[in-house]
Amino acid sequence: MANYVTVTSDKKKWVAFFLCLFLGCFGAHYFYVGRIGRGIVALFTMNFFFIGSIIDIIHILTGKFKDNTGAPLRQ
Repeated sequence: MANYVTVTSDKKKWVAFFLCLFLGCFGAHYFYVGRIGRGIVALFTMNFFFIGSIIDIIHILTGKFKDNTGAPLRQ
């Protein structure tokens, strides 16, 4: 009998979603999940002129957005 453990982040998916929706051009969702370097790049490039925010919203909603340890966000 095998026990499986799913590793998830302690960060919430919906918090990251709303941060990205309202403050995505400043990279707030990256700072929230601990990806500071990517957050600074997003801050100075306005998250690649808002196109990055749209892509990030899709990744958050589909579960592909990860925190700084590579773990998927918690529901």
